[in-house]
Amino acid sequence: MLAPEVPMSHSVAGEPPSAGRRAAPLTTAAYSAAEWDLLTGLPGRVLVAAAAPDPGGPSRGVAAGLAGLDAVAAGRASDSDLVRAVVAAIYARHDGATAPEDRLTDLVDLLAACRATVRVLRRRADPADSAAYRQWVQSVAARVRRATAGAPAGGDVTPTDRRFLDRLGGALGLG
Repeated sequence: MLAPEVPMSHSVAGEPPSAGRRAAPLTTAAYSAAEWDLLTGLPGRVLVAAAAPDPGGPSRGVAAGLAGLDAVAAGRASDSDLVRAVVAAIYARHDGATAPEDRLTDLVDLLAACRATVRVLRRRADPADSAAYRQWVQSVAARVRRATAGAPAGGDVTPTDRRFLDRLGGALGLG
């Protein structure tokens, strides 16, 4: 089953928008509903996992969550149609419903979801969109972890944060 096609905006004459860019990319049509749910749910799962306190560690606080939300929103400016479509779908979830992927999961489940997402992207996505999506998802985690460590955007993180980011990057096929 394919995800429902997202309508495109057209002028009264039925011509494409003057900006030359579709209002909603057709990338969603390439994915089944389950695949699309995986792609749109993963950034939130990564944010939650990255913001969760380490075992025995202190709470990461509001700054971590805000940094993650900012990182997700940054995907709106991506060059990738896929990343922009995923962000649009995330923001379109305004009914308060929680997708199954939005539940709290342990790191093993999260890494398995990352590997499953990589398999979907290999089968369905343009290589550039796949790379952009995977890098964007990892950037969500990196910004959360750097915010809690008090590190600047390019700064160091704790060894525990580095292990988390390395494992995530490996599962996303980035390392």
